Amino acid sequence: MFYYLLKYVVLGPLLRLVFRPRIEGLDHIPETGPAIVAGNHLSFSDHFLMPAVLKRRITFLAKAEYFTGPGVRGRLTATFFRSAGQIPVDRSGKDAGQAAIREGLGVLSKGELLGIYPEGTRSHDGRLYKGKVGVAVMALQAQVPVIPCAMIGTFEAQPPGKVIPNIHPVTIRFGKPLDFSRYEGMENEKAILRAITDEIMYAILKLSEQEYVDQYAAVAKAEQAAAAKERKFPRLPLS
Repeated sequence: MFYYLLKYVVLGPLLRLVFRPRIEGLDHIPETGPAIVAGNHLSFSDHFLMPAVLKRRITFLAKAEYFTGPGVRGRLTATFFRSAGQIPVDRSGKDAGQAAIREGLGVLSKGELLGIYPEGTRSHDGRLYKGKVGVAVMALQAQVPVIPCAMIGTFEAQPPGKVIPNIHPVTIRFGKPLDFSRYEGMENEKAILRAITDEIMYAILKLSEQEYVDQYAAVAKAEQAAAAKERKFPRLPLS
């Protein structure tokens, strides 16, 4: 109930009014049945803009931190995400990937749309990073198509760290569904999972026209943070 209240009464009309998103390829989203919508992830606003333009409900796997924040703001954020039907996923620990896959398969088993960002985290610099293979595992196990999606302009509208978005034109572009039925039963083959994931990321790349980086975004972020720390607190030479 709250999901549709947000979509059609509260948040959806406001987002359309402010950003006036241009939508391309909406006909590639199936009217019924399970499917994965795999997109790039440039901004916090991605969580709301894509659902606002889709005719069907879509459920995202959201990071658990959105549900565990401290204070009043944290409780409000958690309530908002739960009411909107988003699923918290703990990204820490060695079993994090398996937990996300279980939750995602649960959504698909109900015949619903699952939204996922294969990069695993928001891009910190607007570039497209290497995808994680969980999306391939779910596509094969659930035997569902993957619709690539490109969010264009959301990085400029709300870059990392910015709370109030800028007014900036946004385009949401959906590509043709990708069928991986030829790999049925191969979800345990690492080379196959990598090949499928790379094909999905290439489809997203063609839609978004971003610069591609063959590195995981989380690794690139950690390296950037370490470099910034080194510049701020340079190591003293040993005497």
